[in-house]
Amino acid sequence: MLSTIAIESLKRRKTTAILTLLSITISISLLLCVDIIRTQVKTSFTRTVSGVDLIVGAPSGQLNLLLSSVFNIGTPTKGIEYKSIAALQSNKQVSWLIPLSLGDTHRGFRVVGTTNSFFDHFKYGDMQSLEMAAGSAFTQPLSTVVGADIAKSLGYKVGDKIIISHGLGSVSFNNHDDHPFTISGIVKKTGTPVDKAVYVTLQGLEEAHTGPKHSPTSMLGRKSADKANEHEHEHEHEHDEHTKEHAVYNSEAFTPESVSVVMLGLKHRVTALQLQYQINQSKKEPLMAILPGMALAELWQIMGNVESLLLGLSGLIVICALIGLATMLLATMRERYQEIAVLRTIGAGPFTLLLLIQIEAMLLTIVSAALSLGLVAGLMSALKPWLSSTYGLFLSSPLFGQSSVIIILLILGCTYLVSLFPAVAAYRRGLHAGLNANS
Repeated sequence: MLSTIAIESLKRRKTTAILTLLSITISISLLLCVDIIRTQVKTSFTRTVSGVDLIVGAPSGQLNLLLSSVFNIGTPTKGIEYKSIAALQSNKQVSWLIPLSLGDTHRGFRVVGTTNSFFDHFKYGDMQSLEMAAGSAFTQPLSTVVGADIAKSLGYKVGDKIIISHGLGSVSFNNHDDHPFTISGIVKKTGTPVDKAVYVTLQGLEEAHTGPKHSPTSMLGRKSADKANEHEHEHEHEHDEHTKEHAVYNSEAFTPESVSVVMLGLKHRVTALQLQYQINQSKKEPLMAILPGMALAELWQIMGNVESLLLGLSGLIVICALIGLATMLLATMRERYQEIAVLRTIGAGPFTLLLLIQIEAMLLTIVSAALSLGLVAGLMSALKPWLSSTYGLFLSSPLFGQSSVIIILLILGCTYLVSLFPAVAAYRRGLHAGLNANS
C-alpha cells in the first residue's frame, strides 16, 4: 500500500520528480562510465602489446626498456650485438623474433628500424594483428611503413618519399638526405603507439647511417635479397596480384651489426620465466629480459592516482544529485501538509509517514539506477568500435563487474541517509498534525 501511495504521490508532482530522476540518472551514468573506463583502460593499457612474451635489451631498468621499445619514449640503450640475436633466434624455446633499432626521427616522430616480422607477429589489444590501410609491408631496402596518425597529420600516401633524421630531437641538423625512403604502406589505426611511429628496414637504416656496406655478412644478405627479388621477377606472371604486392623483399636476409631491442615470441609461454632467468644471467653479453605484461602493470601503478581522482569526482557528483533529491522532497513538504493530514486522519502514524518519504526517494533512485545501467550499456556498445580505433580502448565483457554492484549499493545506502532529512520532517509534521487533531 505504501508503495502505491508513494507512486501516486510522485505522479502528482511528476514535473519535479522527472527532473530529479534525470539528474540522478545522469549522475549515476557518469559514475558508472568512469568506473567502466577506469577498469577497461587499465586492461587495454596492459594489452598495448600482446603476444610478445619477452623484450630483450641492454640492462637499463624494466620501465626504461618498456617505454623505449613499446611506447617510443625516452632514450634507447646501447645496442645488442648480432651474435646475441643469433643465439636467441637459435634457442629452441623461441618461435619468432622481432629486432628493433631505435634512435632516429622524422619530423618529430620516432623512427623504428625492423623487419617484416614486426608486421607478421606484433599484436595488440585482444591479440589483434596489424593491418594495412593502404599498401603493404617492406618491398625494398629503402621502404618505410608509417602509422595512421603520421599519415593523417602529414598528409602522406603510398609512394611518397620521406627523409629521416639522426637523433631524437624534434629539430635535427643531421638529415639523411642521400637515402630517402619510399612509403610502401600505411598501418590501419590501432590506438597504440604504432600510430605515431615510422618503420623502416634495418638494411635501409644502416645504409642511411654508414652508406652501403660491403662486408661478407651484408653482401650475403644483399645477395639473398637480390635472389629473392630476381625469383619474384621471374615468376611474377605466375602469381595473382595479391602475391605480387607481398613478399617481394626478404627483409630478414640482412644481418645488422646490432639492434636496440629484440621482441621474442615463445613456443610455450610457460617457459617465459625460465628463459628470462637464462638471459638475465648470461655472461657472454650483459642483457636484460622483461615480461611486458608485468612491466605494463608496474607502470600502471604509477598512474593509478588519476583513476582514483576521477572516481572520487564522479562520486561527489552523485552525492550532489542525491542532496538535490532530498532538497526536492523537503521543498514539496509544505505542499503536502494537506496530504499528511488526510493520511493521519485515516490512521497513518508518524512512522508510516517517515517510511512513505523514504520509499519515494528509494523508488526514484532505483528507477534511475536501472535507466543508468541500460543507458551506459547501450552507449558503450555503440562507441566500442570508435573507442578501439581512436583511443585503443578495447571494451571486454562483462561491462558491469563487482565494482558496479558495489557502486549501486552505496548509492542506495546514501539515498537512504539523505532521505532521512525530509522523512524526519514528515514524521514531525505527522506528530504535529496528530496533536492538533487530538486537541
